[in-house]
Amino acid sequence: MRIILATHNSHKLVEVQAMLASTQWEVVGLDQYPELGEIPEDHDTMEANAIQKAETLFKYTGLPTVADDSGIEIRALGWAPGVYSKRWTPEETDEANNAKLLVELEGKSDRMAQYRCAIAFVTEKGTSTAEGICTGTIGHTLTGTGGFGYDPLFWPTDVPGRTMAQISLEEKNKISHRAAAFAHLPAMLERYFKE
Repeated sequence: MRIILATHNSHKLVEVQAMLASTQWEVVGLDQYPELGEIPEDHDTMEANAIQKAETLFKYTGLPTVADDSGIEIRALGWAPGVYSKRWTPEETDEANNAKLLVELEGKSDRMAQYRCAIAFVTEKGTSTAEGICTGTIGHTLTGTGGFGYDPLFWPTDVPGRTMAQISLEEKNKISHRAAAFAHLPAMLERYFKE
């Protein structure tokens, strides 16, 4: 059975495909629907953005759709950038965003951070949501070449001594905020079939 993941991000698609590899679900991304373009994310919470994306794509395809919105939250910055993580700088690139984060944390001893992910699953039967969090700290330099976003600066609590950009996809899928959120998806799928 096919489920649509509302993303153009190939890294994210691979992560979710790996999470659901042992199930009957075939996960496809927005590259299958190039005519759609970018789906708006103009709410001020991750959950609302996830719902907006999933509902938009479900209305277009009629297929079960899951969408997520995620970001990094820094305690010393009042939990910013949060929902604005991807578009925190005018360039909206990983390089610019990471550079800004290092500048913002200069001289700050509190470097506690968390990745947060909200997902929304939409079908003709309605909408379900879930959330996941991964805690850690922000380093002083970029370390590692894997992952994307703020991963080279994020030292997860559950994997001491390595950044999110230094761990394997298999490890990441056990401890990440996205893994924690998507861990709820099998139960959502099961409820979908039972109702």
